[in-house]
Amino acid sequence: MIARILLLQTNGDEDAFGSVNDFFDSEVWLLIRNVTLFFVFVFWLASAFWVYKDAKRRIEDPWLLAMAVALGLFPPFLGPLIYMLFRPPEYVEDVRERELEIKAMEENLGGERCPVCRADVDDTFLACPVCTTKLKQACRRCKAPLEPLWQICPYCEAPVEATPRALEQL
Repeated sequence: MIARILLLQTNGDEDAFGSVNDFFDSEVWLLIRNVTLFFVFVFWLASAFWVYKDAKRRIEDPWLLAMAVALGLFPPFLGPLIYMLFRPPEYVEDVRERELEIKAMEENLGGERCPVCRADVDDTFLACPVCTTKLKQACRRCKAPLEPLWQICPYCEAPVEATPRALEQL
């Protein structure tokens, strides 16, 4: 009798697992599995492509770019996460733009420059020592350099004659 009960229980278990086994042997399961594997593969390639596109904007060195793409491919799905942790924080374009802005600011802070040859000139220069361009007008009385908009010399109070160049700047 015990043997008969065990046999019935075994047959019941076979029926329960038999239907699960039948499902995994069916065409539906093969289709679901293949479509899932296809999407996993496409997602893997897409994540590697994203690593390539992002690294191309952040890394100039071709060897480092190749290493980043290899890391994006292998290990699958973990590589892009590792890349995100260690990628450069800025785009190459942003770094270049910032460097150009700093260079422009440094040039502006450097003092006056000749409008023709861009050589450094002092506020007291009447002419550029490099290209001999006339920079300022000299006072008739004390020979001090005058700014173009000045009406009188602030050093000797002599009236300033209006020159054609000073009139152009007005």
